[in-house]
Amino acid sequence: MTTVFIISAPSGSGKSTLVARLLNQVPGLMFSVSYTTRKPRGAEVDGQSYHFVSREGFEQMLARNEFLEWAEVFGNYYGTHRGILEEAQAQGKDLVLDIDVQGARQLKGQIPEAVTVFILAPSRQILEQRLRARGEDREDVIERRLRDAAREIGNYNAYDYVLINRDLAESDAVLSAIVHAERVRRTRIEDRIRPILDTFQV
Repeated sequence: MTTVFIISAPSGSGKSTLVARLLNQVPGLMFSVSYTTRKPRGAEVDGQSYHFVSREGFEQMLARNEFLEWAEVFGNYYGTHRGILEEAQAQGKDLVLDIDVQGARQLKGQIPEAVTVFILAPSRQILEQRLRARGEDREDVIERRLRDAAREIGNYNAYDYVLINRDLAESDAVLSAIVHAERVRRTRIEDRIRPILDTFQV
């Protein structure tokens, strides 16, 4: 059975780096590439970073109820297509989603058993340093991201796990441990115990 891992974080918290390392290190995971109407940035590749579609195309998919969750953020649509969950189930893989707090709330409503992880920086100051170090955003955008972070952090108690990203190696290990622990917990007890019981002819 496919386990869905929802990972959220304010921009600049290191989520993308941690998710990329998780996918490289833990086998049996599939990453959900979101659809968006915004334009590609930098080295982003269609189909890898996002599926970039027109606003009209996205709204047509919305009308056909093709999204597990979707949101409009700063004038652009973002959404998770239903097909990715079906694909993960067909391949016997667990699904990792990198989505915001709003999307996570929608998806948790549809898939209550999904595992949710919230990642945050140790402080506002460190988050601001990381945002500035990226060199991607104007000053007004950085200020907006910091305001958004304050709002998003208030939702931390809706998540199953909260990971404070102080050190990359430590956070990397914790995120991998969460996935491994949830896999053990969700494996049907009969599937694991029955072979042992059979050796005792119980």
